[in-house]
Amino acid sequence: MPTSSLPRRAAARTAALAALTLAGTALAGAPAALAQPGGDNGDVKIHEVGTPFDDQRNEPKVCDFYLAAFNFDPEERVTWTIRTQPEVSGGAQLPNATHPDNTVTIEQDGTAQTIPLALPDGQYKLTWTTNLGHGAGKHKVFKVDCPISKPTAPPGPNGGPPAGGGGIARDDAFGPVAGAAAVGLAAVTGVVWFRLRRRSHGA
Repeated sequence: MPTSSLPRRAAARTAALAALTLAGTALAGAPAALAQPGGDNGDVKIHEVGTPFDDQRNEPKVCDFYLAAFNFDPEERVTWTIRTQPEVSGGAQLPNATHPDNTVTIEQDGTAQTIPLALPDGQYKLTWTTNLGHGAGKHKVFKVDCPISKPTAPPGPNGGPPAGGGGIARDDAFGPVAGAAAVGLAAVTGVVWFRLRRRSHGA
């Protein structure tokens, strides 16, 4: 075997090993790059009004509520919409005339919150997208269920009528016995008046 072929084989073997090393490094980094592209790593939670901003729990059943964004990139803009679920033509939705603003800008700590929001009772679907995101966005389904207060009857009058009022506190205050007494008193008064009238005329 010629001695000049040995350096060539060694050089070829070194080049092949270098190529395999580079290919392995590229493949190892590919899953991380594909797993979570920039702008798709955040989440939006539904919070009952009164829940702390930094609470990362999602509350799927609320009354008055707000949206809390977590783990987004600083300065990222999140746009959200809420529709009935299933969607109903002409159904309640956000944004609307009362709440026209449906975009929040993420703070340096990766969070943001909306103002308090309100919707009629029912089931809704929240969808959000970002200016750095990919695809059609993400969504959550939640329910609005506000307690109904029991109506209270207005207070009525208590006790009998005031002095000099001339009224009757209740219907049963003028029963059969009281009615007969009143009729008898009227009859006696009429007889006395008739006799006095006859005497005044000399009868």
